[in-house]
Amino acid sequence: MSLAELICPAGTPAALRTAVDAGADAVYCGFQDATNARNFPGLNFTPDELAEAVAYAHAKGTKVLLALNTYPPAGQVDLWRHAADLGARYGVDAFIVADMGVADYIARSHPQVRLHLSVQAAASSPEAIRYYCENFGARRVVLPRILTIPEIRQIRTEIPCEIETFIFGNHGLMVEGRCSLTNYLTGQSTNMDGVCSPASDVEYARHEDGSMSSRLGEFTIDRFGPDEKAGYPTICKGRYAAPNRPEGYYAFEEPISLNLSRLLPELIDAGVHAFKIEGRQRSKSYVRNVVKAFRAAVDDIRAGREANIADLVALTEGQKQTQGAFETKKWR
Repeated sequence: MSLAELICPAGTPAALRTAVDAGADAVYCGFQDATNARNFPGLNFTPDELAEAVAYAHAKGTKVLLALNTYPPAGQVDLWRHAADLGARYGVDAFIVADMGVADYIARSHPQVRLHLSVQAAASSPEAIRYYCENFGARRVVLPRILTIPEIRQIRTEIPCEIETFIFGNHGLMVEGRCSLTNYLTGQSTNMDGVCSPASDVEYARHEDGSMSSRLGEFTIDRFGPDEKAGYPTICKGRYAAPNRPEGYYAFEEPISLNLSRLLPELIDAGVHAFKIEGRQRSKSYVRNVVKAFRAAVDDIRAGREANIADLVALTEGQKQTQGAFETKKWR
């Protein structure tokens, strides 16, 4: 595959068609169950929808990557095996996998389909990445968002597979694949149920002074002033009171989005093969605008021109953006 492949989110069949038509090189999606890490009501694909989506994407030269990026509970692996069998039957171009058992099943049962190592595998060292390559034939690794360009450049020299990095969207702060915060509060696991801050546990309350509080289960995550935009109650981006901070503060990081549009040439030079846009839970409008902007930027870079990407801050979380680990690490 060529450098600077553009990997785009497809949370629904309509979003998939939008991403394909906007110029995605590949789209990633998942089934309507716990096999993928965006297992929310109203999102994802039935088997029939996936079959139709693969046909639509392939007719326009776009690849389809199927996310099987959660961890099966003990004794319940059949759901993940069945999902892999369906994906192979419908002709997906790659599986995005975190669990070693799922990777092993795919390597043995469907060796003709590429295997990509999910960011949920939390493999950030050359030794860990090589293990998946040597034992399961992984062809690509999606690196965690916490690595810098020098770190990516060094890893590239020590591994035998392609590198994919996130360039826009949710700024993950925890170690992907190992976060247990939402499980602690709600009993639902990001890693095994595919649900971070499940909608069924989310509540908003309006107060007499015009402010609004957001809750997850029995816990208040944040309180917003009358003129503040209320964010989705994700624990690691909540605002909390503490004995020495009674006014409330962001204990980990404020709601903010990753935007590496200005670093695309440096990432390519470091050996990144594919750029990933996050947002399977976002609207068709979001998908269309972000994909079109990055499509134009990548095409400019491929042609040797300076990328002139539009300002995407309006599409970021809380209307704020960061370069994350690629600038001073500010989170705690």
